[in-house]
This record gives sequence, structure tokens and C-alpha cells, in this order.
Amino acid sequence: MTILVPKQKRFGVGLIRPIICGMNRTDRLVAMVMFIQGRRLVKAYELAEHFEISVRTVYRDMSALSEGGVPIVGEAGVGYSLVKGYHLPPVMLTADEASALFVGGEMVKHFTDASLGAPMAAGLDKLRAVLPSDRKDHVERLARQTVVYGNSIGAVPDSGQQPWLLAVQKSVVNRRVLQLRYAGREREETTREVEPLGVVYSGGAWYLIAWCRLRLDFRQFRIDRIRDLSVASERFEYRPDFSLREHLEKEAEGEETIRARIWIATSMQGKARLESYATLIEEAERDGGREFSLYTFSLEWLAWWLFTFGPAAEALEPPELRERIKGIAQETLAKYVE
Repeated sequence: MTILVPKQKRFGVGLIRPIICGMNRTDRLVAMVMFIQGRRLVKAYELAEHFEISVRTVYRDMSALSEGGVPIVGEAGVGYSLVKGYHLPPVMLTADEASALFVGGEMVKHFTDASLGAPMAAGLDKLRAVLPSDRKDHVERLARQTVVYGNSIGAVPDSGQQPWLLAVQKSVVNRRVLQLRYAGREREETTREVEPLGVVYSGGAWYLIAWCRLRLDFRQFRIDRIRDLSVASERFEYRPDFSLREHLEKEAEGEETIRARIWIATSMQGKARLESYATLIEEAERDGGREFSLYTFSLEWLAWWLFTFGPAAEALEPPELRERIKGIAQETLAKYVE
């Protein structure tokens, strides 16, 4: 699949989701104090859910914090709070935490209106100002090598791919070779050794852009199709002639667009105009909706997008587009038919 590169779109950065379950106990205890400090009252089950531990472990952690001198007030059936006036001294962010906050803020600026964009930009400037130089460099490198296109067309990437995403982003920043087992478009699996150069979010999915040592060329890999991944100790040489943005634009220019015709119900046309990467050209009005023509780089992307509309949309041309949606529908139905 070719990543659909929309014209005249801003470049942003991608989102890293922090993995709480990987914390050691010391980090968790500090995080618990910060969690309680930011709230008036916290119940044990809320801490258990947030940190993905048992309530019994919460009790043990609260006892350890009290013995360590943290003035936590706890009352059965009510919850935990900190003694008024107590504040945990400022704790420096890790590189992963700083990256998560920075790129999350960039996503807010990219996908929301100016009422949130301006204060978020100010907050990110303050974040940059307090970061040590090494972590600031980490964040800046990640920002340069991560691109977000358009909006998510209502799709949320499977959370199962998030551990791969974090490992991929860190390898892009640190220039570490990746060894991965990958299921391609036709689901055949191959073993690849790649040099990760950038990460792209497009059409509801994350992609890795890398130099593939098997194909001896640049390749893109859908991160949710990675079946296994390991980070090698080997570092690859910096490619001063490679620009992620220029690479994506060159790929887009080299692709021929495909003309398609679709029908969209009136009630869903506003959603379609908002989400579509391509310009919708109005045609005949009929059956409580309207026909549109558009030009796309990828019938696969268009098929999945139209499928999200259910019966409120129909693919008219080309026949291959109808067949792709039919295949998606049959595959989906098979999951529910015994």
C-alpha cells in the first residue's frame, strides 16, 4: 500500500503512548505521589486501575510511602490524599515521557482548532525550556522524523501495535537497526533487517519508513503488520541526503491517481468532506444522497474508508474498489458467523 500524501497539508508529529505497566516499583511510588498530588481524593481502586496493579499492591505501596515520610492521609471507604501544603519536589521527565508530552501536544495542535492550539504551543515551549540538552535533542530528532497526515478518518490504531510503535520511534531517534518479522500486503511473512528513518501516520495507521537491507531500497512497513521485532545493538550511519518529507512527496508524485465514483447518504456527506483526503466532486443526486467522483492514490485506503460508513456509502467505480469492499465485508462477517 502506498501512503496517501494529501496536498497542502501541514506536517506534524506522531503520538507516543506511555507504557505504565513497565514501571519499576520506585518509579511507580513517585508516580503515585504525583497522581494523588494532582487530585483532591483518590480511591484505592482508581490507583489500581491507573497503574495496572492489584488493590492489595496499592495498600502495600501506600504503607511504604508513609514509612518513607510522605504525609499520606488514608481513610477506609473514603480514599487517599496528601496533607495540605505538601508538594513533591519537581521530578525531571525521562526521554520517553518528554517525547510523549511533546508529540501529544503536537497532535492537539494538528487535530484541534486554534482555541487549544495556542495554549498548547505555549505549554510546549515551556516544556522545551526546562529539558536537559540530551532529552531536548531526543525530542527534536523525533519531531523531525515523524509526520502526521490529515485526520484519522475515525480510525484508532489497534492498541496491540503500540509497543512496536514506541520501539520503532526510539530506534529512529537512536539510529538502531531493527530486525523484524513482517506480514506484507498479501500476508506472506518475511524476515527483514532495516534501518529505521522515520514514522508516518496516515489513514488511521502508523507506518515505518526504512532502508530495507533485504530489498536494498527504501520501503514502508505498516506497524500493525509487524509480527515480531527486536532492536539490534548495531547503529547505522546517518544519511545526510535523506529527508522524510521530501521522500514522501517524491513517492506521492511518482504515483498515478485512480478515478473512483462513490455514493454517500445526505446525512453523512459532512463527515465525508471533513475526513476525505481527496476533493469530492459532486455529481447526480439520488436515493437520499449524492454521487461523487474523486481521485485517489490507493484503492485499499478508499475501500477501508468507505467501509466505515456502512450502508450510508456505496462504491460505484471502479469494479476493483467494489470487490475490495466486498472482501472486507466478507472477512468481517466471518468473525461473527460460527
